[in-house]
Amino acid sequence: MPNITCIGAGYVGGPTMAVIAAKCPEYQVTCVDINQERVDAWRSGEPPIYEPGLRDVVNQCLNRNLFFSSDIPSAIKSADIIFVSVNTPTKDFGEGAGEAANLYYWEKTAREILACSDSSKIVVEKSTVPVRTADAMSRILNSSHANLKFEVLSNPEFLAEGTAIQDLERPDRVLIGGNQSTESGREAVRQLVDIYTHWVDRERILTTDVWSSEMSKLAANAFLAQRISSINSVAAFAEETGADITAVSSAIGMDSRLGPRFLQASVGFGGSCFKKDILNLVYLCRHYNLPEVADYWEQVIKINEFQKHRFVRNILQAMFNNVVDKRIAVFGFAFKAHTGDTRESPAIDICRQLVEEKALLNITDPEALPNARRDLNDLAGRVNCEEDPYKAAENADAIAVLTEWPQFAQLDYQRVFQSMRKPAFVFDGRNILDHQRLFQIGFNVHPLGRPPLSHL
Repeated sequence: MPNITCIGAGYVGGPTMAVIAAKCPEYQVTCVDINQERVDAWRSGEPPIYEPGLRDVVNQCLNRNLFFSSDIPSAIKSADIIFVSVNTPTKDFGEGAGEAANLYYWEKTAREILACSDSSKIVVEKSTVPVRTADAMSRILNSSHANLKFEVLSNPEFLAEGTAIQDLERPDRVLIGGNQSTESGREAVRQLVDIYTHWVDRERILTTDVWSSEMSKLAANAFLAQRISSINSVAAFAEETGADITAVSSAIGMDSRLGPRFLQASVGFGGSCFKKDILNLVYLCRHYNLPEVADYWEQVIKINEFQKHRFVRNILQAMFNNVVDKRIAVFGFAFKAHTGDTRESPAIDICRQLVEEKALLNITDPEALPNARRDLNDLAGRVNCEEDPYKAAENADAIAVLTEWPQFAQLDYQRVFQSMRKPAFVFDGRNILDHQRLFQIGFNVHPLGRPPLSHL
């Protein structure tokens, strides 16, 4: 059986390799990374990222057929199949700054694979990349060694943080793009299909050309983000008209053509993918002279930014247009529940805007406080991180719920209310709390997309 190497032990590479090792015990799987601290965490059996179920899967096969290393050249040399799961952030310099994908790490990895290889290999694109990136990688890899052949496949991940292990073990689909016109290309696709058929039904494994596979990943993220921006735009309308966005979402979601997912009003989407991938899509559409298409997708980002500003504006207006030296308990800093990831979290911008208004913040989150301290390090004088949500709310003027952690809905809000300054406000940016109950306790309650419940 072929040896598998994954370059990149982050949110995608680590969990993916752990599940492959668990489901394919006859394969040797090695995950490598340049970050020695990250590698050491994986080796210890305590993954450096929080993901429900991940630790159990890792420890099931750690040092049996799952290994972590920082020796990238050796892992490349011994591999038959190499998954590439490196960072492709948005460029912050030069041509395409602010929109195009920065492919520096991706190209560096391709050249390292070429330099360290002494046998032919299958290279699997796992990172989210611009359409036709695989073609560029293939040209780099097949540029030097006439006696070596590299087949480049696209196998995009469709993982949601917080449910990544479930998504890997029971995927909606596995998408594999490859060169179907050559025997070596078809054989490479077959080998990757063989890995996934260890636990995924064959009818759920879709094979296509590389370009369609790459585009499917960008399009899927764009469509999901579009749904979030769409319901948030309607939530703003609902607040102005007195409608209830929860009822509207339920009515829309019962339409079998639409379904209920990604229709919950919130402070906006975050994470490492949605914004980055849409900006990349916008850039590519402009590159291919499709300005109308680019403008359409760019509006998804603009609505997301608008939603965060609107949430802060609602806080200001409700609190007498003044939050100077008022203490606000921020419930949740991760971009979504069941993860510690804060990349592009709406909480970052919202907290920064509140501090600009000279508010004092007590932030609490079950998993994301280390990242919150890092992300807001420059605001240390006005930001405090507190593990206990009850302590975070003590002497606070308001609570702002920014992440939908279920434990926030289970707190004793009578106790919370008694510890706060009056009048006490709750701004539920995820609509996870019992608003009527909070109002009966004495809170002034401001949901998203619903009429406020105010004693003032």
